[in-house]
This record gives sequence, structure tokens and C-alpha cells, in this order.
Amino acid sequence: MEKYRILKELGDGTCGNVYKAINTETSEIVAVKKMKRKFYFWEECVNLREVKSLRKLNHTNIIKLKEIVRENNELFFILEYMERNLYQLMKERQRPFLEEEIRGLMSQVLQGLAHMHKNGYFHRDLKPENLLVTNDIIKIADFGLAREVSSLPPFTDYVSTRWYRAPEVLLQSSSYTPAIDMWAVGAVLAELFTLCPIFPGESEIDQLYKICCILGPPDWTSFPELRSASRLFDFSCLDIKPANLSDVIPSASLEAIDLIKQLCSWDPLRRPTADQCLQHPFFHVDMWIPRPLGDPLQMDLSNVGPEPNLELNLWDFGTVKDDCYLGLTLAVNPSPSCLDLFPAKMASKSQGTGTDMLFCPGYQDHSQQSVFWSLFPPDHQISTPVDSSLSLSFSTIPHSNIGVPQSTGFGMTSLQSNFLERPFLAMSSSFQQRQCL
Repeated sequence: MEKYRILKELGDGTCGNVYKAINTETSEIVAVKKMKRKFYFWEECVNLREVKSLRKLNHTNIIKLKEIVRENNELFFILEYMERNLYQLMKERQRPFLEEEIRGLMSQVLQGLAHMHKNGYFHRDLKPENLLVTNDIIKIADFGLAREVSSLPPFTDYVSTRWYRAPEVLLQSSSYTPAIDMWAVGAVLAELFTLCPIFPGESEIDQLYKICCILGPPDWTSFPELRSASRLFDFSCLDIKPANLSDVIPSASLEAIDLIKQLCSWDPLRRPTADQCLQHPFFHVDMWIPRPLGDPLQMDLSNVGPEPNLELNLWDFGTVKDDCYLGLTLAVNPSPSCLDLFPAKMASKSQGTGTDMLFCPGYQDHSQQSVFWSLFPPDHQISTPVDSSLSLSFSTIPHSNIGVPQSTGFGMTSLQSNFLERPFLAMSSSFQQRQCL
């Protein structure tokens, strides 16, 4: 340990003290964890679960073990240094996290957790204090209670800090699974929104009661294997209705609420894995459609046939790249028997601008060939006002004798922001009489 100079103490844990230190040979800042117990044989050191797990796990979001030093029967872990833990970061906050910030932090935690579970370990003590942060990077640390997934029960009753302890552990089940890590992830996710623990129990009994106040009592029929483990707490006397999680965490989106509900499920079999969480809509909201490289509105007027040629330009809505969403349903009949075109003038009451449109009646004769196209899924929320131009055109009108061009369409020079108040559902249907769009 001669090459490491201790700078200050960072924390005092159950198993050891953690210090900030500097490598005097390389000037690298490191974290030194000094174990409290004595180690008289090297075999004891290398067989520690913390050592075995950290030597096997190599991931961006898992803390790195750089070196192990045994000196005078004292054991030191040399770890990469991180500036603070998630608990300290939440405590220092002057304002709540933005959901985008929460999404970035939790996606990293889940990636590290997925790597850990795939490589045969579960952490058993996930909590904000064991999630270390430097800038926007977060890493899982403190593997003192880590265990192999392949280990045979019975497992230790007391694992994890009480507020993040899964119900099956509180109920003294001896055969829990990596799903206890997923419960802890749900509790941490909820806390990032409120900056307060969601289940702040003062004892194991109170912890179970706090969980019941949020989730309601468990349904033993859904996981009867835990009924024998319920000796600690009598749920039959409870008549508690589950809380509305959106009221408990008002700043969370519906996607976040849904993910928290899944993670904080009484039944461990219903909790998603880390990989499944990363596929949840919470991590895939506000996805932008990339701007096409070429001009998407390239009409080929010589392509005349029975099938419609529909092309739509959505890329001229503003000066900022990809600065809005558009939800739109288009109806096209490929071969109307008659096309009585007439212009109509539409006035925008809120903006006082005029919009020229061409209506195409007469589609009722070929209703079975009608087609609806929807550009966005029905659950998409349109949040950005649309205030620019829309260009739409379609071709292949074989009736040249009516005195109109082979390519027709309409242009809307300005759309009101409430024009698309809700998204439309893609469907196939017949047209009403004198209805084109």
C-alpha cells in the first residue's frame, strides 16, 4: 500500500471503510476499500464473493476492481473512483430530475444489471448509496452481498437495505431469485421522481404495511409458494385498497408509472428482467423520425395505372431539423368513376389565414378499394404545435376527359396547432358519400 496515499474518508460501511486515495506512481485518483475483518490466508481473499464477482464482471456500468492488496493481515480493494453516489446526488438536488435525466440514469443501471444477471450473479443490495455517479455515468458498486444465481437455497434472510428489500425477503423466503434486484430498481426509479423513498418502513412489519398502502395486500392465489413465508405478517386482517400510483408520483409519465408497477409487483415472477425493462416504452418515448437524405416528394406523372401513387412530404414544417410530430390519416381511392373537382376556401379562425383545398366527391362507387394510411400509432401524443405547410399529392387518374391534370392533390399552407388534437387509428373502411379526406 506504499504507493497509495489516503486523501480522505468517503464512507463507513458494514464490511469496510472507503477512502479516496491517489496512486503516487501514476497520479491516478482511486477508491480504497479497507475490509474490517482480518485475512490470514490469500485463499480467503480470492474466494470472497465480492472479489469473484468483480473479477468476472466487466461492464461500463459496473465498478472496476483494479487491484487487491493484503498487508499485515488487512485486505484492501483498489477500485475506480467515482465522485458521489446516487443518494448524495438526490440530496444535493435543488429541483426534481427531468424524466429524460431519470431515463438516462436508469437505462445505465439496467444495462449493468442485465450484464450481471447474464453472467450468473445477482446483487442483493441495490440502493442509491450503492449506485455511484460521475457526471452522467452511473455504476453499480458494493458487491459484498452478491451471490451466484446458480447458488442453492436456503439464502440469507437479511439482504439489502429495508426500504429497497423485496417482499419475499421481508417475508423470510429462503428461495428468492434475481427478481429481488428488479424490485429494488422499481423502488429507486420511483424515488428519482419524488426524491423520497416510496416505501420508507421503520421496521420489517412497517415496511410490509407501507408496501400494502401503495400496492394493496397481495393476492396469495397468484403466488401461493410465499404463503408459507407469510408467518411474519397477517395480511388477512388488512382491508387496504391500492393507491393510485399517479397520485403518489404525480411528476411521472404513464410509461414510468407502468414500469414501476411491473417492477414493484408482489409476485416476483411478474417482474420484468433487466433486458425486458430496457424494451419498455418508458425508454423509447419521443423517438424522432430521421429526415430523409433525398427529396421525399418525387412525383412520376408518367406512372399511370390502376394502383395509386401516393407520396407525402413531411419535412418542411420548420427551420429546425425534425422539430415536430405529425399524426395524419390519408384516404385514397385508386380508381374513382368520376372526379368532380372543385376548389373550396377554408379560413383559419385563430390565425386569420386562408387555405385552398381540392375536394374529390364521388368515391362511393368504389368503396371497397378505399385505403386508410396512418403515420403514427394511436397512442402517440402530439406535443409540438404544427404551424407550417403540408404538401400532399396523388396520381394515376385515368380520366383525362374531365379536363383535369393526371396528378391532383391539395395544399394546406398553414395548420392550426389544434388541427391534430389526437392521433388517428389506421384502418380499412368504406367511404361515405361525397367524402374524400
